[in-house]
Amino acid sequence: MALGNDNDNDNGTRSGSGDRIVDAPESWEIVASRTPFQGAKTAVRSDQVRMPDRSVVRRDYQAHPGSVCVLALDEQQRVLVLSQFRHPVRHRLWELPAGLLDVAGENPLHAAQRELYEEAYVKAEDWRVLVDFFASPGGSDEAIRVFLARDLAEAEGDRYQVSDEEADMEIARVPLEELVRGVLAGELGNPGLVTGVLALSAALASGGADTLRPALAPWPARPYEA
Repeated sequence: MALGNDNDNDNGTRSGSGDRIVDAPESWEIVASRTPFQGAKTAVRSDQVRMPDRSVVRRDYQAHPGSVCVLALDEQQRVLVLSQFRHPVRHRLWELPAGLLDVAGENPLHAAQRELYEEAYVKAEDWRVLVDFFASPGGSDEAIRVFLARDLAEAEGDRYQVSDEEADMEIARVPLEELVRGVLAGELGNPGLVTGVLALSAALASGGADTLRPALAPWPARPYEA
């Protein structure tokens, strides 16, 4: 098989070391929209969307406020993880501390700091953006930002009173390498944990954590005021 050159190939895809593959915002015309279900935190939205061929099709999806996760890494290269029962998938999953962006326009860093305190009673001095992603873009508009938190210490003040599924959580500190092995073996499946530990492993192998974006880096998927 002959290898292509560094220019655009015959089918229109881009190649070559000088090009970058970057997601691009785009919006198609919404002819009509309704919300058949409104829950406490999320909703189901049904949009009539005009396709490029001018036909109109229905797209149903979960409308979600967005989430933050915290990969808290201690001096021994261990990650703070939580075990929590998740009813929709009928599994107890190991996860990173995480929570919803409950307030429109909320600073995601503040939300992440709050979740680390509430779920693990831990604070961190060094914060960076580890990775941003869409959880399930074919059926939800949920955007997730994963922070890397370092220089950990026990939090101060009263412990947050947890309830429901959170009242049954187990907390552990697990070596990063062990989590990577568990992800690749199919033993760990929470999307925030999977994405976070693989992103951190890649970052440490290619320049180190100090090359990550600052904690207040822009987040176009969920704009906020710094």
